[in-house]
Amino acid sequence: MSDVSTGQTIVAIASGAAAGGVGMLRVSGPQSLRIAVALGCPQLKPRHAHYARFRDAAGEVIDDGIALYFPGPRSFTGEDVVELQGHGSPVVLRQLLARCIELGARQARAGEFSERAFLNGKLDLAQAEAIADLIAAGDVRAARAARRSLDGVFSRRVEGVGEQLVRLRIHVEAAIDFADEPLDTLGGAQVRAGIEQAKALLAQLRIDAERGRKLRDGLHAVLIGPPNAGKSSLLNALAGSERAIVTDIAGTTRDTLRETIRIDGLELELVDTAGLREGGDAIEREGMRRARAEMQRADLAIVVLDARDPEAGRAAIGDAAAQAARQLWIHNKSDLLPQWPQDLSEDSIALSAANGQGLEQLHARLREIASHGAGEGMQGEFSARLRHVEALVLASEHLDAADGQLHYDQLELAAEELRLAHDALGEITGRMTADDLLGRIFSSFCIGK
Repeated sequence: MSDVSTGQTIVAIASGAAAGGVGMLRVSGPQSLRIAVALGCPQLKPRHAHYARFRDAAGEVIDDGIALYFPGPRSFTGEDVVELQGHGSPVVLRQLLARCIELGARQARAGEFSERAFLNGKLDLAQAEAIADLIAAGDVRAARAARRSLDGVFSRRVEGVGEQLVRLRIHVEAAIDFADEPLDTLGGAQVRAGIEQAKALLAQLRIDAERGRKLRDGLHAVLIGPPNAGKSSLLNALAGSERAIVTDIAGTTRDTLRETIRIDGLELELVDTAGLREGGDAIEREGMRRARAEMQRADLAIVVLDARDPEAGRAAIGDAAAQAARQLWIHNKSDLLPQWPQDLSEDSIALSAANGQGLEQLHARLREIASHGAGEGMQGEFSARLRHVEALVLASEHLDAADGQLHYDQLELAAEELRLAHDALGEITGRMTADDLLGRIFSSFCIGK
């Protein structure tokens, strides 16, 4: 049985761990108001600020500040909530925390306030996760996307597709009662049109969710190429510091080197890898194996070639770059050519990691890739997580399977695939979510949220 159903009251410090001008303690549960009164607060009027002197068991003043009372269900958690705002001394806040625990509250787990808001129907799961995304946002664009998810933009789109699937399920399951009739005589054209519409909505939602996932998590890019093409030099140029060792000796980089950098608000997890070639000693071959394994997890392969002989570089790496979702070809050392390249393809960029020429074009291309070419002013942008994208992929697979079953008039199997697609969408908002998944999600939140 959950703590919400057993009526436990929880408490946590909701402000940062460092000292500050103001600190805040949050209490949620049926004993919140009683604990506030025992601390020395006056009779609290809902949603009004009251000055109070917070006292310990002996009546000594711990601190003074502001107390606010939000009776349930009109509160963040849906329960009675009291917020105590005092001076931002960690010592004083810990004293207040200890006093609340003495009075019957329990120390909240990480994310438990947001978890209670979800369990009490104040937020769906995607909105609850957006709170953590908003707190962790690294730039204005990410913060705006998280705010939109918190406002329900993502959830409403998921529910819109879900409603379409429900209508399809009703139609198909009703047709099962007339198994002797072909589907075309029972509105089959309407069902197939509905499935195509649902597939289109789901496909666009997957694109937008993947963009939101990259906005939240950053772009996972892997630098690959033959030895001495300038991969480590490009890593250093993008990072703005000497992060990788650069020499003229082939095989200098023997293991993966990870660096998280930020380019104009875009977070980029950049992985430098061993140069790909035939031969090499045992350590270098292991480095090349790890490079290929890294490609399978990458959003983008940044393939670095020597501009003086790019075809030799392409031949050296073979089909390794094809394992990544997308490729961007860099013709490095273009400054050593008699003339700067002008006729490269759309997915190729000429640059010089040594002098920085072409880096601005690379920055712009990386931003475009991260946003799926949608630009940086997307009004419908929302934050998303990898589990959301995976759920959408699963829903798409079941919807495709349902379409295939309908082609052969297998109505029972089609209805089951539509149900599974609907359940996969339900995992995003928490309509169909296992308890252990909830625990993992909320445990990643801050204490006090």
